[in-house]
Amino acid sequence: MPRIVLKIDVDTLRGTREGVPNLARIFDRFKARATFLFSLGPDHTGWAMRRVLRPGFLKKVSRTSVVEHYGVKQLMYGVLLPGPDVGARAASEMRAIHEAGFECGIHTWDHVYWQDNVRARSREWTAGEMEKSHARFIEVFGSPPVTHGAAGWQMNGHAFEQIDAWGMQYASDGRGHSPYFPVVGGRQLSHVQMPTTLPTLDEVLGVDGVDTGNVAAWYLKLTGNNPRDHVFTLHAELEGQKLAPVFEQLLDGWRAQGYTFATMGDYHATLDRSTLPSYPVTWGEIPGRSGELIVQPD
Repeated sequence: MPRIVLKIDVDTLRGTREGVPNLARIFDRFKARATFLFSLGPDHTGWAMRRVLRPGFLKKVSRTSVVEHYGVKQLMYGVLLPGPDVGARAASEMRAIHEAGFECGIHTWDHVYWQDNVRARSREWTAGEMEKSHARFIEVFGSPPVTHGAAGWQMNGHAFEQIDAWGMQYASDGRGHSPYFPVVGGRQLSHVQMPTTLPTLDEVLGVDGVDTGNVAAWYLKLTGNNPRDHVFTLHAELEGQKLAPVFEQLLDGWRAQGYTFATMGDYHATLDRSTLPSYPVTWGEIPGRSGELIVQPD
């Protein structure tokens, strides 16, 4: 049976406190397994507004109703309000998800700071940011993380190498079509990248007549025509809140199509690592998202 790997990016304090428990209740109803990736340091969501001059950013903001989904207070963090420390303020909510049986991993330390800076930063800067998130994860959960999924699908070669240094066997840091070994500086790394294969809801809504009333049917046509394993990235701030009814339609439809729901670890356990290809780390654009991100070559 084909599977949908459910990978939840948790970007904010509000998403951790409200969206994550909401999603856990939805997954419980559907008996769905999933992986939660947490932002573990300061919530500087408001800094993202500095991207206003980036091509495509204003169009995306207008399509996805950022204020409606994130709230005015959330958008002031780092601008007019200090950025709250998510890992310190919401540690109990994070632990509750792990104790409920869900796989947990690292998303980032500071979501916006990482996303806007990592591409051009040094090994020292990269290792410093990643080690802060690693140490906080152990502080919150009591054990090292098993996986990583980068904020905004933004990485650099040092970051991929750090995943190997941590001993992680698998991660999902980019977009693509199938699992592979990343190649950095001509050297194949030892962890498997399992890229996001399906578009995200915020990339699809508002494009070519797709809205909350028909987006589930749009996805189900895509997955029904080509039954295969997929990695779907969702956000605690979107599918865990205002878009929860749409997401439940998706889960119901996928289940009817014969898909099962898996964690990243479940998916990795099914792979024959000896047969996986390798690809160099590359950058490219994705429809519906502004700027470049990590992509797997075709």
